[in-house]
Amino acid sequence: MTDIRLLEAILFATDKPLQVADLMQWFPDAQDVEIHALLKKLKQDYEGRGVELCDNGGYWSFKTAPDLGEAMNMEVEVERKLSRAAQETLAIIAYHQPLTRAEIENIRGVATGRGTLDILVESGWVKPGRRRETPGRPLTWVTTSAFLSHFNLETITDLPGIDDLKSAGLLDRKPAVQVAPLSGELFEEDEEQETA
Repeated sequence: MTDIRLLEAILFATDKPLQVADLMQWFPDAQDVEIHALLKKLKQDYEGRGVELCDNGGYWSFKTAPDLGEAMNMEVEVERKLSRAAQETLAIIAYHQPLTRAEIENIRGVATGRGTLDILVESGWVKPGRRRETPGRPLTWVTTSAFLSHFNLETITDLPGIDDLKSAGLLDRKPAVQVAPLSGELFEEDEEQETA
């Protein structure tokens, strides 16, 4: 095996730039001068190629050629799960649009963080609607065509209704709060207390 091939393999395999002192571990019989000569030769061999051997303050590593940097940029779409707050806010907007932030908070029962609406706007599913003709002219929120496309809906009226959600097992069939009917005895006791 030739020393230049071993040097090339070491520099490709490393995850960080190496100094000559680091490289000497693989070349115990070599001297600094020989390693520098090998690095210089390797640098010349890679000149003008897609990757180049670079010396940055005594630290050697292979890097992408500077003129190819722009061509190497690649956009990767990263899917993020919506937080529970964002899911609730999206559902409220979808079913009750157009509505204001205060109305969203009233339905949810908690304050809506600024980031929640920002996430929905960045996803392209929600956008600002018209301002309400009420004091303060609050901004309303509505869903977008991207929302319809993502959820495979032709119109917003294609959203499943309560009966559809119940039949799919997504909602309880019984009411959230049951009110027991008042018995006649309670009324009689109240009447007695009032007459006494």
